[in-house]
Amino acid sequence: MSEPRRTPLFELHSALGARLVPFAGWTLPVQFSSIIEEHRAVRASAGVFDVSHMGRLELDGPGAHAELQGKLSNDLDRIAAGQAQYTLLTSGSGGVVDDLIAYRRDGGYSLVVNAANTDKVLARLPGARNVTGETAMLAVQGPEALSRLELELDRFTWRADHVLGVRCIVAGTGYTGESGCELICATTDAVELWERITERGILPCGLGARDTLRLEACYPLHGQDLSPERDPYSAGLGWAVASDKTFVGSDALAAIREQGPSERLVAFVMREKGVPRAGMTLVGGGTVTSGGHSPILDVGIGLAYVASDGAEPGAELVVDIRGRQRRAAVVEKPIYRVEKE
Repeated sequence: MSEPRRTPLFELHSALGARLVPFAGWTLPVQFSSIIEEHRAVRASAGVFDVSHMGRLELDGPGAHAELQGKLSNDLDRIAAGQAQYTLLTSGSGGVVDDLIAYRRDGGYSLVVNAANTDKVLARLPGARNVTGETAMLAVQGPEALSRLELELDRFTWRADHVLGVRCIVAGTGYTGESGCELICATTDAVELWERITERGILPCGLGARDTLRLEACYPLHGQDLSPERDPYSAGLGWAVASDKTFVGSDALAAIREQGPSERLVAFVMREKGVPRAGMTLVGGGTVTSGGHSPILDVGIGLAYVASDGAEPGAELVVDIRGRQRRAAVVEKPIYRVEKE
């Protein structure tokens, strides 16, 4: 087995005393101070994450649009250059090979895909070029993120700009449920950009807080909540499937849409003491795909696939937590709703 890859910020993370762990073929910080402190900082002010492990691909030329339009579930005709779109790469049977963000450029596209799926995506998009190793990617998230960076940016837009004096691609995207941005810069500028960001009082954050934040926001994680064995409608991602175009898997998905999925991915909150974890079973049928303790709500929360007739908010669930049966209830998504000004 090959050694995990290191991001351009590996040495800096080590010097800061981060707890480093292997993840998706990379060595990444799971926390710098504590998961709870980092989570709360993003909810209250701002935090910065090293997400350089995410795959970054580019497609250029006259055939780029047609290639992606025939492979991705969402409709790229709905966005213009300078805009971004959440979309899915599906298999012929309608399963989710990856969920990703497509950024439209003049004459091409940039894609950000899940780290563990980068090679799988490349195999399905022969026109794509892998530029992951040429750049670093940081996510600055929280209600004060943009103001501390002196930026104005709309959601799901992007542009080339300078952030604190460093040239970057600045995108209005993220994985926390908060406002903020994701920044792509040259590998040689990564340390300088990180240091200038943290000098603004933005807290370094790791994978642990990123996971609890996305879980409160009910953002699915591929490999847990999404997989090639699950279709978008079961996962609650039907809104990212264009029903009026043809792409790989569109026929299978049309049949699922017409019939309705037999199970659905629901959000739930524990009503009794206990912390649900991925892989735990539900009494009577169903499986927890993501779970943990919410630092904001101070209660166990999770995502689980259940039969469609038991997926409505208010439905009672019973989670088998290490042999103990603990009550929970289905709730509307997101579990934690960010207040918009």
